[in-house]
Amino acid sequence: MKVLISFIIFFTFLWSNNFRNNDFTSYHQEIKNTTQGFDMQPIPEGKFLFGSPENEANRDVNEGPQKEVNISAFWMSKYEVTWDLYLIYQNRELEIDPNLAIDAVSRPTKPYVEMSFGQGKNGGFPVCNVTQYAARSFCKWLYQKTGIFYRLPTEAEWEYAARAGTNSAWYFGDDEQQLRDHAWYYVNSDGAYKKVGEKKPNPWGLYDMYGNVAEWTSDEFVRDWHDELLNGVKDPKVVPERLYPHTIKGGHWDDDADRLRSAARTGSTPKLKQMDPQIPRSDWWLTNAPFLGFRLVRPVLQPDKNEIEAYFAPPPKDN
Repeated sequence: MKVLISFIIFFTFLWSNNFRNNDFTSYHQEIKNTTQGFDMQPIPEGKFLFGSPENEANRDVNEGPQKEVNISAFWMSKYEVTWDLYLIYQNRELEIDPNLAIDAVSRPTKPYVEMSFGQGKNGGFPVCNVTQYAARSFCKWLYQKTGIFYRLPTEAEWEYAARAGTNSAWYFGDDEQQLRDHAWYYVNSDGAYKKVGEKKPNPWGLYDMYGNVAEWTSDEFVRDWHDELLNGVKDPKVVPERLYPHTIKGGHWDDDADRLRSAARTGSTPKLKQMDPQIPRSDWWLTNAPFLGFRLVRPVLQPDKNEIEAYFAPPPKDN
């Protein structure tokens, strides 16, 4: 049986790479032995001005200077990852046939409290209060289940996808009054996140890129990173070498409009675990981040085995 399962996974991996790379379109990824799946949108290769111009209202100095960046093609999940899907990873017994479950990936520890803090879990609410390590481990579980490498976006990929070919503060322009049609934030959220996909998408078919929950990227947060970038660089990233800070993008349901701009960026801090009673504090849960979730990326060019293993390695310890 184990040999058969391994063969099926390997065949799925080859088929998916060959088919998808020749057919760069949106697709639905099913998760074997479950009733869940997720939708992926194609993001074409291209170049863009990374960061904000000096005359953009409410910009932070760490958003510039702008640099022209080249980005390879990838797929990005149409919606933020939901509790419906994440809880299958967390609670393997929710799988249709537990005997076929793949248990090579660690699951999150039991939460200390109800981690949505009453905002809702069933029916399409975005997952929240998860560490970046938890998000990466979820991606590792997807890799085990599908044979396809999914990961968090880099900061540059995230901003490129959010802008969707635009240069304004938000993909729809610079008029803050239009934001309520595209995002859940302080003005209209009533103090909680909402189900994914209820606002207008951006031009590349991505929902909730602004607001609802803020989103993890793969990168370490470097405040003066734009100073170090060279014009024309391809697929820039900052591989984390410490536990804090990691870059967060998009703003959330309790943020003001300026924090939802495409170029806005912030870094994680230990305060996101301020109420964590565990010693040492959990690798999995953030008891003070009911506003922080994530979405998925699949690169068109799949990395080799060593790169994948490095990506899924345990988190660095703070130094």
